[in-house]
Amino acid sequence: MAALGKIRSKGITLIIIIGLGLFAFIAEEAFRSCNGIKGQNSQQIGEVLGEKINVQDFQKLLDEYQDAMKFTMRTENLTEEQLNQLKDQVWQQLVSERVMKDDCEKLGLTVTEDELQNVLNDGTNQMLAQTPFVNQQTGRFDVSILKQFIDAYHKAQASGNSEQVEQMTPAYNYWLFIEKNLRTQLLAQKYQSLLANCILSNKVEAKMAFADENEEAQIELASIAYSTIKDADIKVMDDELKAKYEELKPAFRQQQETRDVKVVDLQVKASPSDRTALQKEMARYQKQLATAADPTQVVSKSGSVIQYIGLPISGKAFQQYPDIASKIDSMAVGTTGVVENKKDNTFNIVRILSRAELPDSVEFRQIQVGGSSIEAARASADSIRKALEGGADFQTVAKRYGQDSTKTWFTGAMYEQANTMSMDNRTYIEALLHGAVGSTLNIELSQGNVVVQILDRKAMKSKAVAAVIKKEIRFSDNTYSRAYNRFSQFVTQSQASLADLKKNAAKYGYTVQDINDFATSNHTIGNVGGAGIRDAIKWIFEAHEGMVSQLFEAGQDNDHLLVLCMTKIHPQGYRPWDDPEVKEVLKREVIRDKKAAMIIAKLKGVNSIAAAKQKGAKVSMVNQITFASPAFIPATGAAEPALSGAVAATAQGKFSTTPVKGMAGVYVFKVVKKQMRPGKYNEAQQIQMCRQRAMQYVGSFMQDLIMAAGVVDNRYLFF
Repeated sequence: MAALGKIRSKGITLIIIIGLGLFAFIAEEAFRSCNGIKGQNSQQIGEVLGEKINVQDFQKLLDEYQDAMKFTMRTENLTEEQLNQLKDQVWQQLVSERVMKDDCEKLGLTVTEDELQNVLNDGTNQMLAQTPFVNQQTGRFDVSILKQFIDAYHKAQASGNSEQVEQMTPAYNYWLFIEKNLRTQLLAQKYQSLLANCILSNKVEAKMAFADENEEAQIELASIAYSTIKDADIKVMDDELKAKYEELKPAFRQQQETRDVKVVDLQVKASPSDRTALQKEMARYQKQLATAADPTQVVSKSGSVIQYIGLPISGKAFQQYPDIASKIDSMAVGTTGVVENKKDNTFNIVRILSRAELPDSVEFRQIQVGGSSIEAARASADSIRKALEGGADFQTVAKRYGQDSTKTWFTGAMYEQANTMSMDNRTYIEALLHGAVGSTLNIELSQGNVVVQILDRKAMKSKAVAAVIKKEIRFSDNTYSRAYNRFSQFVTQSQASLADLKKNAAKYGYTVQDINDFATSNHTIGNVGGAGIRDAIKWIFEAHEGMVSQLFEAGQDNDHLLVLCMTKIHPQGYRPWDDPEVKEVLKREVIRDKKAAMIIAKLKGVNSIAAAKQKGAKVSMVNQITFASPAFIPATGAAEPALSGAVAATAQGKFSTTPVKGMAGVYVFKVVKKQMRPGKYNEAQQIQMCRQRAMQYVGSFMQDLIMAAGVVDNRYLFF
């Protein structure tokens, strides 16, 4: 039980660490799918390296991560956003692992048991720090605590102690989850290291890199910004756009099919009469809550999104509800009126039943006691308590009952954000919070007794037993029916074409929105999600250009009504030069090229800063320019890597012989001074830095491998 509590304090952090630890060197974009979905097997969720991925296999992996995440967050359910993020992460890791492991098999790379054990013995891996097997004195993972736990679990299994096994199984399964991901992480690190070592770093490279980073120049700069020439004065021809397209064509490669759609989204909201009715209902709950001896039933009956746990809490228990958190920490004992929060569209009531100074951390150890009856368990626990109070050694007594005497810290974070609280848990936690240091308690629970010895109490703070009713201001069934019927009429009248959709939208007072480059990896349409959105997403990838959809109900509570029109399909491959978005990019580039040519011609023959100034250039001093970093030029408001390179190639006291074409303007300059930054050259350190930079190339290589893996992502068909 103690182990479970420790895990639960870690939250989503662990999941993030696993993802980062495994594939920090792989860019997110590399995981996106590359192919269409037509003609796929009904159970095929995707494909990697020609190998089909069955939806059941993916679901099993997703369930594994979902269980871990729910366990660490102490929740029964994940939000839609959390679940979508997890689906993406699991998919990305699945793709990455398969590509990496395929290469590792060819190379003969594996992770041995000895290598794993060395990592456990070292105990510094971030993933290990998120487990409950942490030494409280050192704050580090302790492999001996892990071994004790595993031994205890196996002993409980062998002895048939089903109650103890049930309590320990979540922690045991959690460790198996950690161990599996740790093995994959180690393999990824070994693979990454092998690739990085293929790029050798030497003394010559190190010296050059040191000079690039530490030789800084002061220049007198003359700049003419492109903005000094109006875009309207530049004429751009199609032939010029086509030529620029061929030059920049790799930038317009589309790795997956995307689609452009028009969307009409109506959000149904509460009417004035709906608000009035809810206010009256909340007023009744306010009276009941203010007088209830036990608020549990009142809060439950109200349908509040915040449940009553009946335990002392601090404001941090309501971090997601700042309006409630502030009241928990500041409000005196009593009950508020009905308060509206416009930010989250809710009515709220808060009652503070009691307030006390209590510890946020309690150190304890315990012995669980069972018996053939309630009375027998109580009697055994009493005798243990008396023996301990009489000076008996806790460890010796615990061993007698087949348990260890591990000291455990219990914190507020382990219970304060719980959605529900059983009577047993409430009794147990209350005893821990109010127990005096040095006291021995016999806590009677429905499944037996627990003898607890309180060892220490820390972080005393004001905590309150609080009951909260928070209810969304929702629309009534009548309001929804009226909105649905009107929107349905609009959709029926708009089926023929996009033109009809636009005309009728204006007539009904609806807005037509553009959503471009919609991909199969999207989980929402605009900001609209919910269970119903998947049908709309499926329609997007099955529709032909010009088609208008049926009405879709979506949103968290079907509070959104949608109709879509398919306007453009962008297949995998190179976007054409006349694609509106591509054409706009090309136009900007051609305009910049022409402006640069005009300014360079204007500066022809200029051999000094003064002469450039006479041509209309702005003159300024720019300091600390190095080859390794793009120079930022305040006069044009842009970072200019080309200018940094030109300065590095120009000697001190010299004027630039050729104008520099930059991102935001054209530049000429004179190098006033060059000097090395303070600090001595450390060859070993510099070589190591060069090696670290080589790791960036590894990331690019992995991206190439994944892009060549023929990844197919059909998740939208199932999730």
